[in-house]
Amino acid sequence: MGIIAKQSIQGTIVTYLGVAVGFVTTFFVLTRFLTAEEIGLARVLVDAATLFIGLAQLGTSASIIRFYPHFVTKRREGEKAKEKNTEHGFFFWTILIPLVGFGIFAALYCICYTPISQWFGEKSPLFIEYYYMVLPMAFFMLYQTIFETNANVRMHIVIPRAVRELITRIGLLAAYLLYSFRVVDIDGFVIALCAVYAVAMLCNIIYLFSLGEVSLRPDWQFIRNNPQLVKQYALYTGFLLVSAVTSVLAPTLSSFFITAEMGLSYTGIFAIATYIAVMVSIPYRSVTAIAAPQLANAIKNNNQNEITHLMQQVSSNLLLIGGMILCAIWLNIDLIFHILPNGATYAEARQVVLMLGVSQLIIATGSFTLNTLNYSRFYAFSLLFSFILTASSILLNNALIPVLGMNGAAVSNLLSYALYFILIIITVRLTVQAPTFTRQHVKIILLLLLILGTNTLWLKYLPINNIWISSILRTLVLMGGACAIAWSKNLSPEIKDLVESKKAKVERQG
Repeated sequence: MGIIAKQSIQGTIVTYLGVAVGFVTTFFVLTRFLTAEEIGLARVLVDAATLFIGLAQLGTSASIIRFYPHFVTKRREGEKAKEKNTEHGFFFWTILIPLVGFGIFAALYCICYTPISQWFGEKSPLFIEYYYMVLPMAFFMLYQTIFETNANVRMHIVIPRAVRELITRIGLLAAYLLYSFRVVDIDGFVIALCAVYAVAMLCNIIYLFSLGEVSLRPDWQFIRNNPQLVKQYALYTGFLLVSAVTSVLAPTLSSFFITAEMGLSYTGIFAIATYIAVMVSIPYRSVTAIAAPQLANAIKNNNQNEITHLMQQVSSNLLLIGGMILCAIWLNIDLIFHILPNGATYAEARQVVLMLGVSQLIIATGSFTLNTLNYSRFYAFSLLFSFILTASSILLNNALIPVLGMNGAAVSNLLSYALYFILIIITVRLTVQAPTFTRQHVKIILLLLLILGTNTLWLKYLPINNIWISSILRTLVLMGGACAIAWSKNLSPEIKDLVESKKAKVERQG
């Protein structure tokens, strides 16, 4: 546990360093030096590659985590009887299966060139021009992920996380700067984007082999002796492949529909709005990293009280913290676009930020409840709901974007995820017998609505012309008042206890 805790803490630090690099890249480089169309091109290429690898890996990433313990055994060797893992060719299969999947979906991708070019060609011809560059980018991203997951199951988390969060983002920053200062042209820029993921892949495989724990030699005897294990692996992989169609497709649908219906410039604007809104869900990563193992253990032990307590505690805290971040963003939205280079171009997505922010709040709050379903014997329900999420996203995007533009994509995102998590909450209540939504959640929602409503009235009846003074004053008064209410009403007992314990510790030391 010491190793796990140490690696988790170090991994978290690396993640937030990566977030800082991503923030600088997005808000001070992309918007200053690249046009909205160029940002849109980069975004849709990455989204297309992400969708591609979600299908092509054939569920291998999750299968590695699930089946690695079934393949590995320990043996003693050497004079000192050193313990060493024998993996029975497991690494070989984690390389081969995604390669087969990549070949299949690469062929399908090439076959679909004509219909896809017809869909995107009119509004986004630049994407069609670089259509086939998705393939090498997807290949490098695919094996970067596979090698990273292989390292993680062997309890080596920090270096692969650093590759993903720091090296990749620094590489992307370098690619953007090279293009910004016209060291390379647009062709060189796209090649540079691919090269970044190639370097990340090479870093991961070099690190993995440096550990001396993997081999490309298959163990056919082990496979022949364990037919039931092979069958389980195949069934699990099949389930994950079907699940990936929905889980990977849903988050990228809006980007593709905007690209096809409105053009890459609007994709770029929508991307910037998405970057801002995603800040709402950042606390989810840290909280669930600690709470998810506790939840899984509680479900394993059928500890109903612990399951209910964790769900209510985590979801209410995420709702409060994420909601306060969302309110802070919205109170300062005009200032954000004022500071943002070429902000007038991206201010068109003002309402989009709010709706996507609410979507991210729903995702962050509801995802822990989804884990409850996934860890239980009722996990198949999540696949059904993923299909519903994808279908509703397709229908709503297709219906609303032609009418409402980017706002239509944001509305589609909000309604689809709201429906998705409502179904999950109801199902968890009926199957796991764990009530998620409590009076505490209602109080937090009312507090957030109070902040947003007061802000609207303030802007209407107490306008201040200076955007800096207006934003700072409203933030101090409204967010300060909200924090005071949250404290007095004990909306987060866990946070209150933590603050009071830290205060008591300081007083004792003083």
